[in-house]
Amino acid sequence: MGTIQIRDVPEDTESTLKARAEHQGKSLTAYVRDLLNEEAATPTLDEVMAKIATDEPVPYDPDFVRETMREGRR
Repeated sequence: MGTIQIRDVPEDTESTLKARAEHQGKSLTAYVRDLLNEEAATPTLDEVMAKIATDEPVPYDPDFVRETMREGRR
């Protein structure tokens, strides 16, 4: 497991993060680690668009769309 050290964090930011960590019953390290893990797990817009570009196109059939709408399906 790697180590990240962050310098020059404004005092207000540090205080806010500490308070949020305490509110969740976590250490500052655990809280920030969870934030980083969540950020890393969330794809960027560019990553989502690249994935979509590799997907097979969905065939479009206007008759199927009309029938689906008439039946109330979505």
